[in-house]
Amino acid sequence: MTDHRPRVTAVAEGVLQLERGGVNAYLIASDDGLVLVDAGLPRTWPLLEEALASIGARVADIDALLLTHGHFDHVGMCDRLVDEHHLVPRVHAGDEELVRHPYRYAHESARFPYPFRYPSALPILARMVAGGALGVKGVQAEPTIVAGETIPLAGGIRPIFTPGHTDGHCAFLLERQGILLTGDALVTLDPYTGRTGPRAVARAATARSEEALASLLVLGETNARLVLPGHGAAWDDGGIRSAVTIARSRGVD
Repeated sequence: MTDHRPRVTAVAEGVLQLERGGVNAYLIASDDGLVLVDAGLPRTWPLLEEALASIGARVADIDALLLTHGHFDHVGMCDRLVDEHHLVPRVHAGDEELVRHPYRYAHESARFPYPFRYPSALPILARMVAGGALGVKGVQAEPTIVAGETIPLAGGIRPIFTPGHTDGHCAFLLERQGILLTGDALVTLDPYTGRTGPRAVARAATARSEEALASLLVLGETNARLVLPGHGAAWDDGGIRSAVTIARSRGVD
């Protein structure tokens, strides 16, 4: 039986994955900065504290919070980080409004039929709800992430503009390590269908699927060796290029 309990996993040197309800956030620790990429669901908070404690740090030590995009399941801890620690998230300007209103997102297909069409998604959605998915509060983010403009933390973090899932979606390349955090531009678990392996997220949560598929090619150009998605397990079987080939062959559900 698969263990679906929330957990913290070391997925690379200096990179910890915080997974709750099928949603990932990542804590990146290096000599030149402590960075949180995405803020998961609200009840991911104990995992954040656990991950920080494992490296002898506290929430107050986080230097930056970077968001791949503004959907509710990626901003869940933002309000607490802002209110209690004055840690304001950074996002691409295209998703600034979405971070304020994380449930008001464009999607090509109605969400309601998906759990009936894909019943294997029901347990995933139930775990998301248990993680606080229905109680996310929006916040004001700083629209300071610029595509291609390296953030001088953790050995250099380069935003890769990958619109389609949302207007301002960005993946993040850890340049020194060749690790790509893909957010929801490419996942290995689609919460709306329950399907696994590299793929784009279903139309129930994607604004423009054709643009999302085109953005996969941009990810492939990074030649990253390790892929860390917003949902699902890490992918290192041929790196990002193989993941993109597989995902594009599957289209969008």
